[in-house]
Amino acid sequence: MSEDDMDDVTKKTVTQRLASAAGHLKGIERMVQDDTYCIDVIKQVQAVQAALNKVTSMILDNHLHTCVTTAIRNDEADEREKVLQEITSVFTMSNKI
Repeated sequence: MSEDDMDDVTKKTVTQRLASAAGHLKGIERMVQDDTYCIDVIKQVQAVQAALNKVTSMILDNHLHTCVTTAIRNDEADEREKVLQEITSVFTMSNKI
């Protein structure tokens, strides 16, 4: 495993959470098909969004402790700038959502 890889524990947890969210989405799809009350559907959608936000936080935390740390320690200014631009871009996109 290189310094830039996701550790096995994080990878397993992220994978499990994504599988859970995917299953949850299938359940929401059934709710819509079954004409479930709109507010109940919205609550379930919000639960999936919260779960995905947690996954995003976990991946970001891993990225900051691996890829970003490696880039900051790198002697090449271009690599450091690239990583900082990536992080800025991610936060800019998340603010548009």
